[in-house]
This record gives sequence, structure tokens and C-alpha cells, in this order.
Amino acid sequence: MIDSQGPEMGSDMTRILLLGGTTEASRLAKALAEAGADAVFSYAGRTSSPVAQPLPMRVGGFGGIEGLADYLRSQAITHVVDATHPFAAQMSTNAVHACAKAGVALAAFERPPWQAGEGDSWIHVPDIGGAVEALPGEGARVFLAIGKQNLDAFAAKPGNHYLLRLVDTPEAPLPLPDAAVVIARGPFDAAGDEALMRAHAITHVVAKNAGGAGAEAKLIAARSLKLPVVMVDRPQVPAREILRSVEDIMAWLGHAQPSSAKRGV
Repeated sequence: MIDSQGPEMGSDMTRILLLGGTTEASRLAKALAEAGADAVFSYAGRTSSPVAQPLPMRVGGFGGIEGLADYLRSQAITHVVDATHPFAAQMSTNAVHACAKAGVALAAFERPPWQAGEGDSWIHVPDIGGAVEALPGEGARVFLAIGKQNLDAFAAKPGNHYLLRLVDTPEAPLPLPDAAVVIARGPFDAAGDEALMRAHAITHVVAKNAGGAGAEAKLIAARSLKLPVVMVDRPQVPAREILRSVEDIMAWLGHAQPSSAKRGV
């Protein structure tokens, strides 16, 4: 675990823990740095080469609810911004309970979910198991755009070919007997994703409803190619305040938003 700690601050000062790993988190980190905020950026540690941030960084888990609550107290954290991936439900749930225990303010910086539009052919499923069930038993060529955490479930249908796009090269053999891997980091564009799907003769796309522009290209490409998309709905997280923009988060924290963040620079 890597831990870069800022100076100890009194209880009357704002000290922020930013739970990151998304494009939104990186944008907020830039705004916080420009505002001179006392903040720490935390990565869960699932990516071997995390994107550098303009804030002190912490990489690794906290040890559950109690571990996170202890960290908040020991570091005199006053505000937590949860800008983790919408499917990082365990981390988000832990943040809700840990902040309640430690008496720390919490807000989620969460992108809206995607909505199907004209020309889309989506099959909504509640979870990864539902996505497996929605696929044909064999013969499908599936763009499995879900990361590396849930691949084992699709071994239940070994008669399909799976295309995986991952940030890091897999360290262990894949659990899928017929799979191809592309190593790439987003954001992606629709033309590139359409070319990728054509090159691999994809017949189905499986995606988590993460929302945001950075990963939407595969959905635009699927629409253009008239491919069905198996869309996994977001997991449930305990109620918390949800904000949708850097400007709203900065206002909640009591900081003026830098002009460059407003311009989207």
C-alpha cells in the first residue's frame, strides 16, 4: 500500500478524502489541486498502473468499514467524496457506514446511468448472472466489456467466443476457453469501437451501466452495427447525497471552482 499523507489539520479545517478511479475523480482532483484544497486521492489498487494525480495519493484498501472509519479519524478527514466506479458497491457501502461512524460528511460524485435511445437493442439484467443467462448457449461472439473482476461467471457458457478489453495484461490464465484480449485504456471513440467489433465479428455486447462519456463509445458502435447489448443494471448502495458535477462538489466542500474546471480544460 502506498500512502502519501498531508499535514495534520485541526478540526476546524476542511480535509478531504477523494475515493477515486473514474474520469470524474480525476477532474475533481484537478479542481481541488487548483483550489489549494487539503485532499488525499485514494485508489482501491485494482489497476497496476494508476493514473497519476495532482494530489497526494493513497493506493490500497482500508480494511472494511472499521478500517476506513479509523483512517478518517486518524487523518482528521472532514469530508469524503465517493467518486468510485458506479459498480464499486462494496466500497461505496463501506463509505456510507464508515462516515456515519466517524461523523464525517459524505457525498457521491456519480455520473447518471445510460439510457437506451432510438435504434438501441438492450436487454436489461440485474447482475452478472443475468448477463450470462441472456447470452446464447454457444456460437455467439461476445464483446465482454465488463473489466476483469467477473469473468469466471461466463465460463458457464464456454461455447461462445469472448473479446475482452482490459487496462492491464492478465497475470493469470483466463477462465474462458475461447477468448481474445485487447489491452487499452479509455476513453474510446465510436469509430474505433465499431472497427474493433467488425474485426472480431462481434454478435453481442455485454456492458455494465457505468454511465459517462468515456465508455459510451461501445454502445454507439453497437447501435450502428445493430447489435444487441446485454446491459447490467447498477447495484444498490445505501442512500447518500449524490452530486453530478465538479461545480456542485466544490460548492458542497466550500471551495470556489477553478475557471479551468468550468471550461472543461
